[in-house]
This record gives sequence, structure tokens and C-alpha cells, in this order.
Amino acid sequence: MASLRVLAVALLMGATALAQSYGVGRTPTAEEIKAWDISIGPTGEELPEGKGTVREGAQLYRSKGCAGCHGANAVDGKAPILKSKAPPNADVWARGRILPLRAPHATTVWDYINRGMPLNREGTLTPDEVYSLTAYLLFINDVIKEDEVLDATTLPKVKMPIGTDYASLPDWKPKTPRLKGYLAEVAPKQKQQ
Repeated sequence: MASLRVLAVALLMGATALAQSYGVGRTPTAEEIKAWDISIGPTGEELPEGKGTVREGAQLYRSKGCAGCHGANAVDGKAPILKSKAPPNADVWARGRILPLRAPHATTVWDYINRGMPLNREGTLTPDEVYSLTAYLLFINDVIKEDEVLDATTLPKVKMPIGTDYASLPDWKPKTPRLKGYLAEVAPKQKQQ
């Protein structure tokens, strides 16, 4: 993870230097780079201080306008649903494409809310609000209990329903089809067109 950050900073600095050589742009400050570096990994070591509860998350879901896109019950909005309509004992893959169920790590849910919500006001939520909304979404999908408090220590320890059953990368070797049978099925159809 650290090597990727170093590479990203090096690329950013190189692009900045190139732009400046043409009289465009400026070198970003250390504070600006820190503000852009918001990736949260599975271990949660990058998580900020803060905490949140299910109760606070439920209130924020209404007050921040989440219900306007995702629906009052998180299942009936125009945006993707956030709560499975299937029973909790159904196989996780049968419960739908729901981030709080299919994410391999609870930190992924936190990271997505922090980066991408609310729509057109991304990045405006405080860490406490993101922890609370994450707690609420995990609770309504039966991942955590109602009385749990999420913070930088507890969030990475949440056991996600998908466990280790998330999609792994397929075995692949250079100069071979990426999917077995792909060329046998697609190539004849492409010749017909």
C-alpha cells in the first residue's frame, strides 16, 4: 500500500513538473496531497479518529437526504438499494448487489460512503457521520448488532457476510483467453456480423 502511495505521489509530482514547464499549474502543498490521500485499506490503519452508532446513523440517513435517493426504507429509491429484500438467512449471493453485504471488508463500506456520498456533496461528511452511516447500513443488513459502536478499532474487525467468498481473480496466463470458452463462443458470432 505504501509503495502505491509513493508511486502515486511521484506520478503526481512528475505531471505537475511537466505542466509547470509549460507555465500551467503549481506544485501541490503537503496539506493538499494529504487531503487527496483518502484511501482506506482492509486493515483500517488509515481510518481517522471518530465513532458512530446505529441510532446516529438512522438519524443521519434521514437528515442528510440519503432517503431521497435510496428510499425511506433503503429499498425503494431510484439509487441502488442498500438493504436486501431477501431474508437474512438467504445465501449472500442471493441477497442482491448490496454494498454492506458484498463488500469483502467493512472498511470498504466506510471508504465508499466517505468518498462518494452524498451525491454532489461528496467529501462533506465528518468521520463521525461516516462511521454512523456505516453502522446503520451494516445493522439494517444484519451484519452488526444495534448497540455496536464503530470506530477505527472496531470497524476493521467486523465480519462481513461474504466472508472469503468474494470473487477472486481467475487463473490467467498471457496470450490466453481471459475467460474459458470465450473465444469459442464469441469468435463465431463476430465472424457472422
